[in-house]
Amino acid sequence: MKFSLSVVAALVVFTSGSAMANADLAKSKNCMACHAVANKVVGPGYVDVAKKYAGDKTAEDKLVTKVMKGGTGVWGAIPMPANPQVSDAEARTLVKWILATK
Repeated sequence: MKFSLSVVAALVVFTSGSAMANADLAKSKNCMACHAVANKVVGPGYVDVAKKYAGDKTAEDKLVTKVMKGGTGVWGAIPMPANPQVSDAEARTLVKWILATK
């Protein structure tokens, strides 16, 4: 029993650290200049993005492309500019974090 509680505690610490690390990555890549987790800023909140794409098996690839190349029309008339500061691996990490946001 003690072993399984230790494993669960370690997983909680690891996952919350990972979530925080991804929030820090979003801040460092200027994503948070236009987005917030829970509410609309210029672009949608990440909670709304996660809800919109829930169950869409192509969402991760679509959103990675959008982070890298930008886009328009999905959330209104204001375009999302490309973010050349973000590598493909970083974009994938960010998108996975965003899609897991609740």
